[in-house]
Amino acid sequence: MPSVIFPGPEGRLEGRFAPAPRPRAPVAMILHPHPQGGGTMNERMTQSLYKTFVDRGFAVLRFNFRGVGRSQGSFDNGIGELSDAAAALDWVQQIHPEAQTTWVAGVSFGSLIGMQLLMRRPEIRGFISIGAPANMYDFSFLAPCPASGIFIQGAADTVVQPNAVQKLVDKLRTQKHITIHHEEIPRANHFFENEQKELMGAVDNYLDFRLDPSCPIK
Repeated sequence: MPSVIFPGPEGRLEGRFAPAPRPRAPVAMILHPHPQGGGTMNERMTQSLYKTFVDRGFAVLRFNFRGVGRSQGSFDNGIGELSDAAAALDWVQQIHPEAQTTWVAGVSFGSLIGMQLLMRRPEIRGFISIGAPANMYDFSFLAPCPASGIFIQGAADTVVQPNAVQKLVDKLRTQKHITIHHEEIPRANHFFENEQKELMGAVDNYLDFRLDPSCPIK
């Protein structure tokens, strides 16, 4: 897990990067939870997502948003953090320009930033959103959502009510040309404290489906 420092909009950003193991390998960007709630790139769900994509042969970056760890700048209510994510993807693409596809995976606040990045970068073809804060932020920018992906939610989440995510999923499922998966993990709270294994099982099952060459979703 090489430690990396790369330029961001407000100064340097700190990350961990697993280089591509082969030419044309896909890229995955992993985005951490809310900085003001203690979220960092070393949060355990963020680390687990990173490892899962590394194990599948992706070039993978996780990084600290501005003002977190050794990343410069200060919290910017999601606006600057989206710029950080775009700069991070630019940096990966400079190192690994032959990537054919990109995935984005985010936890809570990170899933909001990931979905916004998805709208701006057509090379992103898949997403994983864990605990998407659909009751705290307006997700109407997903009009239309340009890529297929999965929302994973804890059924006992008291931070993000499961019905808020269900409403978002139902809305996105009315769109043509994309497929939205949705999985609720029984008993799991917002942090998946005791259901980490079930969470990552859902992630792996979805990636098995999407990365199979015969998958109908491209």
